Amino acid sequence: MKLCFYGADQCVTGSCHCLEVNGKRILVDCGLQQGRDEISNGEFPFAAGEIDVVLVTHAHIDHSGRIPMLIKQGFQGRIVTTRLTAELLDIMLLDSAHIQESDAEWKNRKAERSGAPRVEPLYTIEDAARVREFVDTCEYNETVPLCEGVTACFVDAGHLLGSASIIVDAVENGTAKRLVFSGDLGNINQPIIRDPTPIEGADYVVMESTYGDRNHTEVWSYTDDLAKIIDETIARGGNVVIPSFAVGRTQELLYFIREIKDEKLVKSNPDFPVYIDSPLAKRATTIFTGNLHGYLDEDALELVKDGTHMFNFTNLRMTETSEESKALNMDPTPKVIISASGMCDAGRIRHHLKHNLWRPECTVVFVGYQGEGTLGRSLLEGTESVKLFGEEIAVHAKIVNFQGLSSHADRDHLLAWIKGFQAPKPQHVFVVHGDREVAPYFAQSVAALGFQTHAPQYTEAYDLIADKVLEVGYLPERKARTAAGKTSSAYERLVAGGNLLMESIKRYKGRDNKSLARFADQLRQLLEKWES
Repeated sequence: MKLCFYGADQCVTGSCHCLEVNGKRILVDCGLQQGRDEISNGEFPFAAGEIDVVLVTHAHIDHSGRIPMLIKQGFQGRIVTTRLTAELLDIMLLDSAHIQESDAEWKNRKAERSGAPRVEPLYTIEDAARVREFVDTCEYNETVPLCEGVTACFVDAGHLLGSASIIVDAVENGTAKRLVFSGDLGNINQPIIRDPTPIEGADYVVMESTYGDRNHTEVWSYTDDLAKIIDETIARGGNVVIPSFAVGRTQELLYFIREIKDEKLVKSNPDFPVYIDSPLAKRATTIFTGNLHGYLDEDALELVKDGTHMFNFTNLRMTETSEESKALNMDPTPKVIISASGMCDAGRIRHHLKHNLWRPECTVVFVGYQGEGTLGRSLLEGTESVKLFGEEIAVHAKIVNFQGLSSHADRDHLLAWIKGFQAPKPQHVFVVHGDREVAPYFAQSVAALGFQTHAPQYTEAYDLIADKVLEVGYLPERKARTAAGKTSSAYERLVAGGNLLMESIKRYKGRDNKSLARFADQLRQLLEKWES
């Protein structure tokens, strides 16, 4: 019985763990690597056709985004997840595939002009559509047989509709082990969804540590604080631009804005216009208003029983086409624009930032985690300008980090969750899904509670019977970034100079050997000087 770590190991994206038991291989999540975490999304450190089962904790792309590629490369097994996660997966993976195809198309247009080789998307819309053929659904607390000697049970993780921690019971050669995979653990007292379900015990725990080094700033009222931001911005004649994950976070914002409007908290314009500029968010919102039996918290259930539409209010509009999206930036009316992606690395939000970042009357509100190396993180860290669509954009808008609104448990709540494991107390706790500086730190915090623990590295393999490391992993080199989170102009000049040099070298082909040798020696001397 062996556990291998293939993603989100001392980083926060690309979650992927593999349990080997009774000759079968079971993946827990198969997520897309993003930002500085990206190693190689196009390749797996295992053969896709050798995977028998995939368990999906929730629908976010950093936990599910490589499943279409897994199928594309030969996977023929089962994908098991909760009913609501399956519904969200269907739309999110299709959206991800659209982005993959669009990015490849853009790169290939550039390649045609430069003579560079063409690229293929990681996967296509057709590949993403095939995922539903492999999906088996379950409800919370249902025991699901996976293979000989192995069952799984999904319990509410409180992170997103349908999100789960997964309890895996496995027996191999008469030895029984219980493993718990936390998935992403939710913050407490969130709207719409329930708090994470406590779990009493396990032999091994694989737990996330996204906020393992800090606690959330206390927020007394989501609605009051958000209303104040909106009121002040609209009074200045500006737009409130909110980069938001299309699934989960956008629906929470709609929930709060409905309350803000009901209570008329925005005095400058009580009926201010709100635009959801994300086709994915529009489709996801329809799922959030469907059959949610067994998934909602008590407050949301009461609203539904009373006939209240949780996400609808006056002057709410949802755009579909790119033309409708572009028109928002031509309209001078102060408004709230909620658009994906949440970390600003893709999607329509980048257009809205281009048109609003330079305006001091506007406000950009971040309502979720911003991964290292992303545009969102760069803006939060105070960069003075960003490059969008080939144009340098000055940052004059007010940048707000709305920290209280988080779908992740903070340090204290993560520690409280693992403290609950006492019957039995885990032999070992593996800390994953945290930045390189965070996961080892949080592992020390867990160890201080009396647990054996460490933060595994990429490709580590662990023997669950002998309780020891079989193969030591490694930390892949992260993508470089400058202090501002973007390529510096000086570096771009250096690259341009290197390209000119290569063109010169090509023109020297066929010249006499003496001249070529002298040129080569001078280049070598120059390089040695700069590398010394």
